[in-house]
Amino acid sequence: MTTLKEFEEALREHGMLMALAILERLRERDRANRTVKPGRRIVGKKMTPDLARAILDLHGSTEMTQQEIAFKLGVNQGRVNEVIKRGKWLSGDQSAPEAVARDKGKARIRGTETKRPARKAKDAKTAARRPPKAQAQLAFGDL
Repeated sequence: MTTLKEFEEALREHGMLMALAILERLRERDRANRTVKPGRRIVGKKMTPDLARAILDLHGSTEMTQQEIAFKLGVNQGRVNEVIKRGKWLSGDQSAPEAVARDKGKARIRGTETKRPARKAKDAKTAARRPPKAQAQLAFGDL
């Protein structure tokens, strides 16, 4: 497969100046239209019922994909899917599973989440009731 640079060199070798001029005009047009786009998710917005309704409005009124909606609104595509398919985030209930999970995640990021208490060691009676695990051993006759 030929690269654009190799194509340009071939045009120069054959003296096709008009084709080179067209190629240069196309490059200038592309440079003029080029923009620096922001990252896919700069900070990630907090999901709210209003944002969920905006997702549903865009989904219902346009032909945009979930990824395009997510990019436009500044949220994760998975969140868009949750709103469209499962109706999540439509209520303002702070005790809803998705709100609780969001708050736990934020606490974990900030480092303020309380650690789970350590599991208690099994008591001696329970350990004594279980038979010890047998270990496999090879003898000379096994091979």
